This record gives sequence, C-alpha cells and structure tokens, in this order.
Amino acid sequence: MYNLLSDKSVIFFDVGYTIDYPASGDWVFTNRFYEISADKLNRCTAEQIRDARAAGLDYLEKNHLIRDEEEEADRFYHYYSIVSETLQLNLKEDEILAIARDRTYNMDNYVIYPDARKVIQTLSKTHRLGIISDTWPSIVNQLRTLDVLQFFSFATYSFSLGVFKPDRRMYLDALEKCGHDAKDTVFIDDSPQNLEGAAELGITPILIAANPASDVQTPYMKIRSLSELI
Repeated sequence: MYNLLSDKSVIFFDVGYTIDYPASGDWVFTNRFYEISADKLNRCTAEQIRDARAAGLDYLEKNHLIRDEEEEADRFYHYYSIVSETLQLNLKEDEILAIARDRTYNMDNYVIYPDARKVIQTLSKTHRLGIISDTWPSIVNQLRTLDVLQFFSFATYSFSLGVFKPDRRMYLDALEKCGHDAKDTVFIDDSPQNLEGAAELGITPILIAANPASDVQTPYMKIRSLSELI
C-alpha cells in the first residue's frame, strides 16, 4: 500500500464508514429516535419501515442545498415528520423536534474507528488530505469532536453543492480545491459506485470495507482498515 501512496500528493477520504460509524448502527435512526419511538416502531413491518425511509430520503435529497446547522435541523424535522406520518408513529411535535436537533447537534451519535486518528495524523505528514462526503453542515463539528478536522486541508461536502456522489461535480470540486491533477490523488470510500465516479475522472480508487456490508467484489484495491494505508 505504501508504494501506491508514495507517488500521490493528495488523499481524499469519505467520512461515514471510513473515519467513523453511527453509534446506533444507523445514520438517521439515532439512539434518540429509537428511545422515543421504539414501542410504536416495533409494531411496524420491515417493508413499512423501508417505505417510510424512502419517503423521508426523497425529501432530504430534494432539499439538500443548505447553509448551516439550523437549516439541517429543519430538514431533519421534516424527515422525521414524514417517517412518523408514514408509519403512524404519532410522534408529538416536541418529540420530532428533539429527535431532529439530537441528530444535528449530538456528536455522541458518531464513533471514530480506533485506528482512524493515528492513520490520518500520520498521513498528514506526507500528503495533503481532503474530504469528499455526502453529509450535512454538522460534519464540521463532527470532525472537530473526533479530533481529526485539523489534519484536512480542504473538503467537498454535498450540502454545499446540492448533489451527491457519484455526481462528477463532487470530484471536480475536490480536484479544484486541492490544486493537483487527478492522477496525483487517491480516494477512499466504502461505496464502489462512488469510487467508480472518482475513477472516471482519473482519481485512484480504494474501497474500504470496515463496514461488512461494503466487503464486496470490486475491481478496485480493497482495505478493511485505514491502518493498511501505513
């Protein structure tokens, strides 16, 4: 792996399932959401929950261009309202607001992988590091709380552009910010689809399978831990 990185100048990282993972096991069904809705949620079928998630996600995807954490909390208020209505959870307004604000402001919702900070700090001494992530404004506080924000020189966040990976605008924005040719960069992500979008522009892709669901067949180099990078 060292030989692969030795001739690169920039390493781009995804965040979710690359640097950290959700404490509840889910990015939007947080511990606070389960705490408030568990009894009613347990009466729903897997298909009903899947449909509710899809309806909420459709709203989020259509309203993703946002500026700050207050707007983020508002988007998630609408998301959880949709989920509650679709599943007939009958959550009260103050309960939905509490869940949405917890999702936005509670950094205990995120757990850093044990090796992530050490690897990122080590690589920052030999490479310029950046982020390409489908995420929300609270990502800055998230990375600061995880004590890794200071190691990144630039970041491309989906909420700033209003599009998600593998939209080429995400990668072009990252390349413009780093000031290097694509051939001089590497991108680490847990999604083969996202890596394909990067590879089409000449960025070297690496699949990380820290999340078992990402441990799939792929034409790209695959690691299971960031430690393999050093």
